[in-house]
Amino acid sequence: MKKQSVLFLLLFFAAYQIISAQNCIDCHTKVTPNIVKDWQLSKHSKNDVDCSTCHGDQHTTMDDFAKAELPTYETCNDCHDEQVEQFLAGKHSKGWAALMAMPTIHMQPSPLIEGEKGCGACHKIGVKSPEEVKKLKESGSMYGHASCDACHTRHTFSVKEAKQPQACQTCHMGFDHPQWEMYTSSKHGVRALLKQNGTLPEDTPAPTCQDCHMSEGNHSVRTAWGFLALRLPLPEDKQWAADRVTILQALGVLDPDGKPTAILDVVKAADIVRLTQEDWQNERDKMVKVCSNCHAKTFAEGELKKGDEMIMHADRLMAEAIRVVADLYKDGIIKKPESYAYAFPQMLTFHDAPTVIEQKLFVMFLEHRMRTFQGTFHASPDYALWYGWSEMVRDLTEVKELAEQMRINKSIKK
Repeated sequence: MKKQSVLFLLLFFAAYQIISAQNCIDCHTKVTPNIVKDWQLSKHSKNDVDCSTCHGDQHTTMDDFAKAELPTYETCNDCHDEQVEQFLAGKHSKGWAALMAMPTIHMQPSPLIEGEKGCGACHKIGVKSPEEVKKLKESGSMYGHASCDACHTRHTFSVKEAKQPQACQTCHMGFDHPQWEMYTSSKHGVRALLKQNGTLPEDTPAPTCQDCHMSEGNHSVRTAWGFLALRLPLPEDKQWAADRVTILQALGVLDPDGKPTAILDVVKAADIVRLTQEDWQNERDKMVKVCSNCHAKTFAEGELKKGDEMIMHADRLMAEAIRVVADLYKDGIIKKPESYAYAFPQMLTFHDAPTVIEQKLFVMFLEHRMRTFQGTFHASPDYALWYGWSEMVRDLTEVKELAEQMRINKSIKK
């Protein structure tokens, strides 16, 4: 009798699921037909993963839509625990935390951040605490909390789609991380896109973003130099070490005396900097292994070393520009804003920096320095030179000229 009862319950539950799923389909085919079509195209629909699996079963009418649960990465973890574990260990999971750590991010219009029409649109991929999700929902933000759907777009959640280089394009392009532009202008990108449009055969080796940065499907997506091309320990080269310290000071990680600040803890938490030689070398070895699928190991190591060297040269220009502006603070030409902890330029205030010369530093660092080393690593010579290094040289000239003019104006006023 007990076995019959258990069997009855299982059959009843299965029937309930089928009826419930069909109810969702019947209604949403009329209301949001393309969502239904996406789901029907997905592997989920073929494996009994229906609407209630991700959204719960409390929403049953058009009037109680607020009862539909919105998935997070934890929802995906029920079936995809290995991928979620890798994701949590990587930089993408830190995206939201990194955004919130920016000193003046609260000064941007809400639609750009919480509304996901600016920085928030890409950084939403980062994990949020329950308190943050609650606060977002209270402010009217209902969507974009899942993380996984940033690459596996809902409701198909296609692996094939997420493996295409275009899946990275929405976020990895533009001002401070134009990887898409650099990749598609490189031979790697050109071959991949020619393969997509059928010019090259389907089995042509043509590396995508995922081939290099998600080798063997690993979702951690880490690189040796990280996003900002800064790392510890400091280099043996004394000039480069001094330049890197200067940059860390302008990022607020070190104070003007070179001592660590509280921001260092934020940098560690955001995982945007490799903090040990071992950690850096581990990521470098992974990339050499990837490159060696197509190139000789010595060639791969040599090409990556060129990227390291370009970071050193870019840091020399960057540090000189920062010191020019720092001297303006020291000499009282620029007054320290009340929000600044130190009388020193702060590059992470972005366009909210109080003077034109400080905004020039921000552009030099996040736009042109980025292009200098990222263009080198992505094998896009035009980006490395004309959109990167050349711009930095011109930035430094402009910073020096602006500083001199500010000093002249100050002396005239006296």
